[in-house]
Amino acid sequence: MGGLAAARVLADHFERVLVLERDTLPERTTDRKGVPQGRHVHALLAGGQRALGDLFPGFERDLREAGAVPIRAGLDVRTERPGHDPFPQRDLGWDSYAMSRAQIEFLARRRVQAMANVEIRPRSRVEHFVPGPDGAAVSGVRCTFAGGTSETLAADLVIDASGQGTLTLDLLRSTGSELPAESIIGVDVGYASAIFAIPADAPRDWKGVFTFPRSPHGSRGSLLLPLEGNRWIVTVAGRHAERPPGDAEGFMDFARQLRTPTIHNAIAGAERLSEIARARFPASVYRHYERFEGFPAGLITLGDAMCRFNPVYGQGMSVAVQEAQALGQLLAARVAEPDPLKGLDRPFFAEAAKLIETPWFSAAIPDFVNPDTRGERPANLEEMLRFGMALTRLAARDPDVHRLTAEVQHLLKPRSVYQDPELRQRVLAVMEER
Repeated sequence: MGGLAAARVLADHFERVLVLERDTLPERTTDRKGVPQGRHVHALLAGGQRALGDLFPGFERDLREAGAVPIRAGLDVRTERPGHDPFPQRDLGWDSYAMSRAQIEFLARRRVQAMANVEIRPRSRVEHFVPGPDGAAVSGVRCTFAGGTSETLAADLVIDASGQGTLTLDLLRSTGSELPAESIIGVDVGYASAIFAIPADAPRDWKGVFTFPRSPHGSRGSLLLPLEGNRWIVTVAGRHAERPPGDAEGFMDFARQLRTPTIHNAIAGAERLSEIARARFPASVYRHYERFEGFPAGLITLGDAMCRFNPVYGQGMSVAVQEAQALGQLLAARVAEPDPLKGLDRPFFAEAAKLIETPWFSAAIPDFVNPDTRGERPANLEEMLRFGMALTRLAARDPDVHRLTAEVQHLLKPRSVYQDPELRQRVLAVMEER
């Protein structure tokens, strides 16, 4: 998704944009081998959805026409968290859409393929980036194609939107450069997913369910969302030793042991339409390219290649699209400069860091609730956790605060809004309650 969004913004500024994809690309909406995590619940947060709407005008119409299910923020997903079963359901004023990961990608790829100056070349494996003569810049990529032939492709700008970001790291190693500083949070999440037909007697007071685990030691949680085609997708997850099994009986038994019975009761009599898909996610990794000195000219790294988020929070696609949007805005602002690409990396990585801050800390702080989570805990973690719990209690009481927290969660506002003096005083007052 990061690569498709980047291709869209580059098409406004370059004569030719080439997207190299190692996987075979299907001609219809279906999961593909190159996206193994695609068979699990994916969320397009409102911030990412709006960014896609800006990049591809009418994209929300595309979603509706493809059968995506509108989800009214605050109202249509029953959120079950300790002390709030459920959290108050309120209309917060906007719609997001629930659909499969394959559907989102297919619609975005169709839009990109319609652009005259963009070519998407599947079954093309990038072997490495080609450094310039002095090693301070990237001049192209070395690629192997489906038939086994190899070629060096020259480029004015290379975007690393690969899942692991190893191409950029390999380039830095090959030129003798230091590697970027990393923040790593070891979460050891294991999850399993299945698709079910929505039964005729499905509850009518919600379209989806988000069940939080028991805190801090219990880690079993689950998310149920609708999909196109009158289906539900259910992902159950646990951390460390609490990993869900991959057989049907074990999946249902894991769901039965969730903190509340809502999801298990919903799917107990539903027809399962898919095999059980399993995956694991060992750690969130943030490479701090915004601190990096001497980054190679002619190269930009974005999406998972820069920051891989814990998938439990559904942030990855939305942040990648927002980063691509920021890249397009920077290119547009520099169009009159003699060399618009000179020094592009510094302002881009600075903007990306601003976009990453909110989702990173929104996930990192609750991740550290689990005592087995690995990583450097903030010195004021206990205070931050107490503030977050009090903010949640205040949001349950106050619709305006509820809306604000949802806007931060959906990447519509930065977490800095929590520093508003009046809001802080109200939260601190809740913290003092017994």
